[in-house]
Amino acid sequence: MSEKIILTIPAVPKYVSTVRLAVSSVASQAGLDVEAIEDVRLAVSEACNNIIQHAGIEDDSYQVECDLSSDRLDITVRDKGEGYDADLESAGASGEPANNARSGEDGLGLGILIIRTLMDEVKVESIPGQGTTLRMTRYISAG
Repeated sequence: MSEKIILTIPAVPKYVSTVRLAVSSVASQAGLDVEAIEDVRLAVSEACNNIIQHAGIEDDSYQVECDLSSDRLDITVRDKGEGYDADLESAGASGEPANNARSGEDGLGLGILIIRTLMDEVKVESIPGQGTTLRMTRYISAG
């Protein structure tokens, strides 16, 4: 059985700490150790800050979903912002990497590289004009 918590958050920096607190609580309930909780908290902070800085959210809010099951914690951060085409952002007209603030692995910035380092699995889906969904997983070790 899984347990799901869904938060709708105003796209304002001061509320990132609220999201961090909620996600930390869920991670603690999952039985993660202090280091793993901090990793999850930092990854979610990066995701939220990325939305606030880059998404161009029309309705000024985004969604954070925590889905806790016996063996994993899945966190989905979703916006209905501008989205982007990772292929266009990751390569310029000459096929070389683009020189912009979001360039990096998969056309994303430093934040996603940090998230990928901290979490066990990360998947990014973005559709221009429709928004971006970032799915992060942290496995819960038995014992």
